Amino acid sequence: MQTYWHRAYVPDMAKNRSYQKSGPSQRQLKVGEVIRRTLSEILARDEIHDSDLNQISITVSEVTTSPDLQIATVYVMPLGGNLYDETIAALARNKGQMRSIVGRRAGLKFAPDLRFRIDETFDRMDSTRALFGREEVRRDLDPATEPDTAPEPDNTSNTD
Repeated sequence: MQTYWHRAYVPDMAKNRSYQKSGPSQRQLKVGEVIRRTLSEILARDEIHDSDLNQISITVSEVTTSPDLQIATVYVMPLGGNLYDETIAALARNKGQMRSIVGRRAGLKFAPDLRFRIDETFDRMDSTRALFGREEVRRDLDPATEPDTAPEPDNTSNTD
């Protein structure tokens, strides 16, 4: 039986990570931002020697990393909002070269595997705006048209 002063003793709570908060750690956020900035510079300066990739203007909007920092998911949006498949194909073709450059510039011990996805945030914002533009939603959200449901106080009672 191990006691609390034994070096190898690990409390049960430390073994189970379910008690920890969900969401990315500060390290994940920091590494993701460094990778985002580095990829943005690489794509803006046409440092990748691929004519198809250099013809497309790409915005790197966000990078999320796995908890072990081995995988980085890069959310991109081609300028103009079209050429989705061509953009992802060109980035995937050149991800080895980009991973090498990111590893050198970011100062990471291990460069994460880059996985590219189209950023759908703008599409979701448009659908949300359209939803809020609908008449029945505006009517429900407008505080001036809400019926007064609170009962009026009865001032007719006799207090003699």
